[in-house]
Amino acid sequence: MNLLFDLPAAQRSAFTPADGEEIKYCSPCDIDRDGKLTHERYLVVTNRRLLVISGSQTETDLALSDITYLKCDPLVNNGLLIAKTVQNDTEQILARFTMKHVSRVAFIAKGALLLRDGIKKQVISREYDKTCPICGRALRGTRECPKCSHKPSVLWKFFKLCGAYKGWLAIIAVLMACVAVIQLVIPKIQQIFIDDYLMPGKGGWKEIGIYAGAMIGVTIITILLHVLRYWMCISMGTKMSMDLRQMLYKKVQLLSLSFIQDRRPGELMNRIVSDTAQVRRFMEEAFSGMFSCIITMVSVVIYMVMMDWKLTIMSVIFVPIALGFSISFRKNIHRRFHMQWHRFDKTNSGLQDILSGMRVVKSFGTEEQETKHFRKLTDDFAKVQERNEVFWASLFPLVSFVMGLGIYVVTYFGGVGVLEDRFTVGQLQQFITYTWMLYGPLGWMTFLPRMITQLMTSLERIYDVMDEEPLIRDHEEAQDIDLKGEVEFKDVTFGYRSYEPVLEKINLKVKPGEMIGLVGASGTGKSTMINLIMRLYEVDDGQLLIDGKDINDLKIEKYHSQIGVVLQENFLFAGTIYNNLRFAKPDATEEEIIMAAKMANAHDFIVKTPDGYNTYVGEHGYSLSGGERQRLAIARAILNKPKLLILDEATSALDTESEYLIQKALERLTAGCTTFAIAHRLSTLKDADRLVVIDGHHIAEVGTHNELMEKKGIYYGLVTAQLQMQALKGEDAEAVPAGA
Repeated sequence: MNLLFDLPAAQRSAFTPADGEEIKYCSPCDIDRDGKLTHERYLVVTNRRLLVISGSQTETDLALSDITYLKCDPLVNNGLLIAKTVQNDTEQILARFTMKHVSRVAFIAKGALLLRDGIKKQVISREYDKTCPICGRALRGTRECPKCSHKPSVLWKFFKLCGAYKGWLAIIAVLMACVAVIQLVIPKIQQIFIDDYLMPGKGGWKEIGIYAGAMIGVTIITILLHVLRYWMCISMGTKMSMDLRQMLYKKVQLLSLSFIQDRRPGELMNRIVSDTAQVRRFMEEAFSGMFSCIITMVSVVIYMVMMDWKLTIMSVIFVPIALGFSISFRKNIHRRFHMQWHRFDKTNSGLQDILSGMRVVKSFGTEEQETKHFRKLTDDFAKVQERNEVFWASLFPLVSFVMGLGIYVVTYFGGVGVLEDRFTVGQLQQFITYTWMLYGPLGWMTFLPRMITQLMTSLERIYDVMDEEPLIRDHEEAQDIDLKGEVEFKDVTFGYRSYEPVLEKINLKVKPGEMIGLVGASGTGKSTMINLIMRLYEVDDGQLLIDGKDINDLKIEKYHSQIGVVLQENFLFAGTIYNNLRFAKPDATEEEIIMAAKMANAHDFIVKTPDGYNTYVGEHGYSLSGGERQRLAIARAILNKPKLLILDEATSALDTESEYLIQKALERLTAGCTTFAIAHRLSTLKDADRLVVIDGHHIAEVGTHNELMEKKGIYYGLVTAQLQMQALKGEDAEAVPAGA
């Protein structure tokens, strides 16, 4: 995201820098004081001041040293920049802006406070703009605007991809050249037959047989060359598509969780499957024909010029008009197909959501509602597709008609030439055939803008993912360490959105082997803390230390291999129980897997399944009960022998027997592990070494169960509320008549 816009000339005239003063951040603030949209208002932060400039007037001019409080406050569809100063301790609104600038201004406010404190670190935003900074269009599924994107760069990447198939391309080029030469020979054979045998009446059955044999032989050779060429293009296109699909899938695996969650599953599936398939289709349908047409057209034009340059000019006089007409619609075609792919993404994502949530749909009886919703998605997609096809069906005949006018011109003036004895009948037939050979490829190439546009749209979507850099990655000096389990939060601040911090100034040190219970109301940041420990996200400010080392200095794969995770809803892959268990440790032996299952109290129910450890559990493991899935998740974590253990509601919503078995399994798992546990059922955390109560994005209380109960603070209130709720449930149970 751009945090340093170029200040327009009018606004720059209102800014007079002092000696050594330079602009560090600059952003549009597109709502004026009257609440109207404007393009003349800018927020400017220098190394000394914060200014709001409207047109050629400076509305606000504050020294950074005078600012005591500065915050971006998001509202409904807009945001405010609020400040307090040494002179005025009440909040004052400095600027107002639409939602597309909220994240940007939040980063700039953060940068301004760093500059105020004498920290010269430049704030960089890894978020991306939701609208094009050039034309203002909404970006639908890509980070580059379809209108303003630099297409040569995408094509250059595609050409580099083709460079890996130089041998194939060379053979295809030779085959194309051979086909072009043979196609030039056919009209010449026809001309000789007409002028030397047919017109003078010299031809007999022998000559006719020779002519027919020659034509059959040339046709067979042409067909064989075409088949070989198409086979090679199909093979190359399939190989390129497969390579792209593998590269794209690997890239998605490497990208940060924030990127994955920012995209709908159907959208990513389309890019990996459909967009790569579009590359294959282009190589099969367009690439082979495109270069064959170019070679044929060049060869034909050269031969026609040698025969009669004036008639050649007459034959192609309408071509520039048709091509110019077609090119003028290029951007319109690109926009149309980009919208079509966007609607296809929405349709695919909607289908994926419905199929994944079919249990919920059937539980609530909303099949008809979801059917109507999906029908609307498909109707929207069909309407866009229909409009595009009607547009193309109207454009193509018009372009073809304009180009085809040259045939009539050649026939007329060529016929006049025959009557005046400037051409023979065979030569006229030869020239007309060459003209058809010229216009055939030209007519086919009127489809080329559509095929290239489809390719470009798919390539943009593919390279939008391929060019994305993972936010979390190993740097050059990353270290492999064997974890001991010490974890320390030092002034950690983090928010999934830059303008909405979830955790602020968190300080906590955990010793190896200690069990920490995280307590607090929903949304206070408990899961966010464990997400940071698992390094699914990076902290915005402060440091997260593991065994005294910054977590960013550790190699990701090695670090993750020493973490165990048991969540409330544990995901099981479609496959066997055995493969699901060894997911955390692919090289685990059968003995290790069985031992882990026994420690997790899962072995007994596994051996009772139809095929034991080879039992197929189905997608998400829905063929198993909640308690069984949870015990498999614990066995999976045990197999990894973790030094850091994450338990997120591991025993919630389970029956008493399942909870007892899982608690026993967890006792074995947590022995010697540094454990972070989240549970709304506070009784399950009473044996934790320390309880950390999070409230208002901060750590509010830390202590043992007894210490916090004696303190009678937030934790005491939560425990009391739960006890009262259980008491009410007990009274309700007693009030139910026997046998009811």
